[in-house]
Amino acid sequence: DVLFDAGFRMAGLTHFFDNELGGSAHGLVKGGLTPFGREVVRRLEDKKMLVDLAHASPKVVDDVLAMARRPVVVSHTGVQATCPGPRNLSDAHIRRIAATGAVIGIGYFNPPIWGLRVPHIVRAMKHVASLVGVQHVALGSDFDGAVKTGFDTAGLALVTQGLLDAGFD
Repeated sequence: DVLFDAGFRMAGLTHFFDNELGGSAHGLVKGGLTPFGREVVRRLEDKKMLVDLAHASPKVVDDVLAMARRPVVVSHTGVQATCPGPRNLSDAHIRRIAATGAVIGIGYFNPPIWGLRVPHIVRAMKHVASLVGVQHVALGSDFDGAVKTGFDTAGLALVTQGLLDAGFD
């Protein structure tokens, strides 16, 4: 309620550690939603807030998708098909997430994207678009100052050109 009243309309459930809500993709247990986590997801949906699955363990992703009545979002991630890793989405999860009407933001940083270059970002975006449609893929830079990226916002023109060169319009 405090977050909603402050104007927030999206909330992540985990970050780098398992917590009271559920497992992190980086956590020790990597479990699913806790009973409290289920309650929080229900409240987020009741308030029409987006549930952000970035950093969530695969079990949390499954649990949220099993109870989601609205679209979810993955604000910044990578995909297993182009860069295997603990926080990257499998094709099965990409399909299930997209089926909610979701958007999946592809990150610009290691380790979700191997390398910090535009072709790596474009390859991941192209994979998601070919799997579930371009309407479900987004830029998920994670430009927060805490992660190393291959370029700053001035480099977005390079991503645009890379996407055009890859056949996006």
